[in-house]
Amino acid sequence: MGSIPVGSEKPHAVCVPYPAQGHINPMMKLAKLLHARGFHITFVNTEYNHRRLLNSRGPTALDGLPDFRFHTIPDGLPPSDPADGTQHIPSLCKSTMNTCLPHFRDLLARLNEVQGEVPPVSCIVSDGIMSFTLDAAEELGVPEVLFWTTSACGFMAYIHYKDVVDKGLLPLQDAEAQLRNEYLDTPVDWIRGMPGLRFRDLPSFIRASTPDNLFMVKFGIRETQRASRASAIILNTYEELERPVLDALASILSPPIYPIGPLPLLSQKLPPKSLVANIGSNLWKEDRSCLGWLQGRRPGSVVYVNFGSITVMSNQQLVEFAWGLAGSGQDFLWIIRPDLVLGDSAVLPKEFLEETSGRGLLASWCPQEAVLAHTAVGGFLTHSGWNSTLESICGGQPMLCWPFFAEQQTNCRYACAEWGIGMEIDSNVRREELGALIRDLISGTKGKEMRKKALAWKESAENAVKQGGYSAMNLDKLVEEVLLSGLTPDEQ
Repeated sequence: MGSIPVGSEKPHAVCVPYPAQGHINPMMKLAKLLHARGFHITFVNTEYNHRRLLNSRGPTALDGLPDFRFHTIPDGLPPSDPADGTQHIPSLCKSTMNTCLPHFRDLLARLNEVQGEVPPVSCIVSDGIMSFTLDAAEELGVPEVLFWTTSACGFMAYIHYKDVVDKGLLPLQDAEAQLRNEYLDTPVDWIRGMPGLRFRDLPSFIRASTPDNLFMVKFGIRETQRASRASAIILNTYEELERPVLDALASILSPPIYPIGPLPLLSQKLPPKSLVANIGSNLWKEDRSCLGWLQGRRPGSVVYVNFGSITVMSNQQLVEFAWGLAGSGQDFLWIIRPDLVLGDSAVLPKEFLEETSGRGLLASWCPQEAVLAHTAVGGFLTHSGWNSTLESICGGQPMLCWPFFAEQQTNCRYACAEWGIGMEIDSNVRREELGALIRDLISGTKGKEMRKKALAWKESAENAVKQGGYSAMNLDKLVEEVLLSGLTPDEQ
């Protein structure tokens, strides 16, 4: 385990997640792991998400500990309506890029002024798309690690956005016609380590030339290019799962890359009675009663449905999913966020609720890792977000994939075509097809094959985080080779 030199001052890591649920959770796990290795932690949320965390977890939830503290910076956006939903991602990216650096500089200065109370800031661990923090780290003269919370394949795809533009594939000249006429199946055979890729498998912002998507393409190019300035890059993956892509990344990037995942398994190595164990990061209140409901179900009989923290759908799509679940005949646990339906509240048909009474449970949020590890769950209907994909692998669960946006399309392709643990649902979801896929997932031949592969990937993930495993060793190397290098010679 990475250790602090004897007689040195406590190292101080400032952790800065991108302000969305799927980025905050893995950063929190990493912060706890660093804390267990002797680091003082400052965890920096936006003011908006700080309020949401207090609402979901209670008014004292973020009081912190003497050596694990929470601070905030403004995100630069006007008040959001509703006040408890995920903010508009392009607006959030634009605002954090343009407005957050001065506030972050001020925070670092305040932290370094509090002599005696906290040790001087010795390193920064920032989300890969919060790269404004690099400027502050360079001014302060401390190492900065960028934590890309995507898959390795998703990160590699973003790195090649510039090539997509340079090759004339963007912007689309007639998006509606091109996307209808099999343009999505155009081979993309020039990304090292990712053979067999198609245009449709690249992160979704390239699919329509709207102002938001064009901005996100430019933003992706900017942030991946700035990654070369980092002291190191962290990925929440493990070598056996994504070795060809990791090898290719190492050949084209100058900072060293440390795959330290899956963080859900690595964080289970934390001391069980650690005071930081109870510090949570869910922006919605968890409904833990679903775990009791699962207790009464047969092993492998329940399909778990959760579209993550950002996916939105139309009410018609919601209804198709509902009747697909009903028609499958399977038990299900379905997480329906308050803001899941675009611009409206989620309304399920009364007949659906009557037909599925006794075999379905609806909840607004849940402890997903515990659900996916439950013996009653036999498969996961997911949006293919990277956290959900990894948590499904950690639980040994096969997946039905309905990717929504960003690199979820890339994750879906890998789950289905490379790892053999997923089946894709058509974006234009239809209840009959969905019902058949769910039956196959839970009790069909394809589902059994996928489950066998999922359990094999679970075993390889567990091996990665064991003492002597690649991910466990990579975390130790990250601490010793990079994060502790910010201590001054007299502190070492």
